[in-house]
Amino acid sequence: MADEPLDASPAAATPDAPAVSAPAPVPASARAAAASPVLRPRRESFEHGLLPIPKLVIPEGTLTQTLGQLKGKLAASGSGRVGAAALAEALQIPAEQAALALGTLAAVLPGDDDPALAAGEADLRDVILFLYIQSYKRLVPRAHKDSPSVADVWPSTSAFDGYLSALSPIQLVRSNSRRFMPSQADEEAHQLSYLQKHMANILTLLADSVDGEGDESMVLTMETFEHLGFLLQFSEGTPLSQAAPFFANSDPDMPAAPVPATQIHDWILQNIASSLEYTAEKSTTKENSQQNVSDPDVTMADAGTNTRIHSSSSTGASVQNSPGYYRNTSFVEAISKTSVVKKGSDIKGHSMKVLNCHDSVIYILAPLKYATVYGCSDTTVVFGAVGKVIKVEHCERVQIIAASKRICIANCRECIFYLGVNQQPLIVGDNHKLQVAPFNTYYPQLGEHLAQVGVDPNINKWDQPFVLGVVDPHDSLSHPAGVSDVQAESATCLDPDLFTNFLIPSWFEAEGLTKYNPFTLPEVYWASQKKKSSSLEDIQKNIRELDLDDNRKKELACVLHAQFKDWLYASGNIRQLYCLQGE
Repeated sequence: MADEPLDASPAAATPDAPAVSAPAPVPASARAAAASPVLRPRRESFEHGLLPIPKLVIPEGTLTQTLGQLKGKLAASGSGRVGAAALAEALQIPAEQAALALGTLAAVLPGDDDPALAAGEADLRDVILFLYIQSYKRLVPRAHKDSPSVADVWPSTSAFDGYLSALSPIQLVRSNSRRFMPSQADEEAHQLSYLQKHMANILTLLADSVDGEGDESMVLTMETFEHLGFLLQFSEGTPLSQAAPFFANSDPDMPAAPVPATQIHDWILQNIASSLEYTAEKSTTKENSQQNVSDPDVTMADAGTNTRIHSSSSTGASVQNSPGYYRNTSFVEAISKTSVVKKGSDIKGHSMKVLNCHDSVIYILAPLKYATVYGCSDTTVVFGAVGKVIKVEHCERVQIIAASKRICIANCRECIFYLGVNQQPLIVGDNHKLQVAPFNTYYPQLGEHLAQVGVDPNINKWDQPFVLGVVDPHDSLSHPAGVSDVQAESATCLDPDLFTNFLIPSWFEAEGLTKYNPFTLPEVYWASQKKKSSSLEDIQKNIRELDLDDNRKKELACVLHAQFKDWLYASGNIRQLYCLQGE
């Protein structure tokens, strides 16, 4: 998946530029779309807002009728707000699942956190939209010529190949049907097509009934219309109500009159059609062009060099600062046997994706809203502060070190999660041999970043996983293991004797007040650390007190170094040593 702006126009040629084939002409409709904001789906709602709870996934044939009846029940209180108890009763689900649904909704709503959501309540209109998209089916991953080949970066065999009847995460992603991630354009077109198909029903559920005949009897106020921002947004960040001609330039002291739902429906469908046409034409233009927009993040070409540590600060700005750059997402993709660091200045936007990486160490030392780790193996990923949610999916033998409000773990094996999380870790899908442990690192700006995104270091629910079924009903490719009501495997707590602190190198001498891990270690882990420190001091003291000649001292040093080197390779920490040497 190349990290390039979907809205960016081809770079202009210069007299000194090397000769290249002329790009294909850009169609007039594409030029017009590029000159004005383009309607896009809110990816966060579809990527982080779907839950594999069977009773939330309503069949399409009865979706509108069922949600209409549900809206009537939930609106009976007259407050326009929905709490976990009311949602649980209306859907006939356990209270903890209803609370999870409202928490997930809070994590994917646009804008800042709603104080009412912190109290466990949500706006009824947002709840209806959230429940509606639970019927969405993700796009089936398919081969895409711009995506790096998984086989290029992953080992040819997995430790689980042929071991279990069910496909392991890497086998599943490496198989023909999941060889590549869908491109950004493919996913967004799929989401837009879904909204195009269902928009009439969505507007019917949001609309208010007034006196009138036919199409004029269902209307939407400007306030209700703005709730569609949960599903749709414009590429330039223009609010929906300002872009819509029927609500634009409304006087705040004199709210605009309600607008017929049919008029809003026509306007949205027109914008969706224009966006889909523009995306399709741009894709065709790109395929016919000989120009190649490089990925500003680490690519396979970078990973093949001898450089041990990569930072994109010198190259990442050219594309991401383009007027057409709208996605607010940065990528680290398809790296192998490499270390990568991303600081705040390297990341343009609020989201980070780490995709298809192997045997690497990746440091994301910046405040984010969303993060995704997909298809990685034998890799350590450090996230400094994520204010909404992290999702880790289809990974093997990865270590995730993360401070976040929420984390979702899906279809992973032999992974260890060192967590500082304010909400229970959500575990879904087919997972095996997962371990969780308390957060174990810091860097100078960590405290500032936690405060910036709203993560509270005084609350850590790392050891309270919330486990759901092994099949994700939103996935177009159902996993072969089990059925939706089978309980997924949970995670075990890491043995305190195996717990170690993780040292982040200070490459850039960043200033900050954080001098230690801001999350308090549980007593059993703290005692283990003290015991190890005491043992190390005893060993050092005994070595100093040994009465050895110079030759024997050299022999002892060689033995210790050899044992340490063996441990580095066996534990996978050799990559971390390279990072420390690179300071």
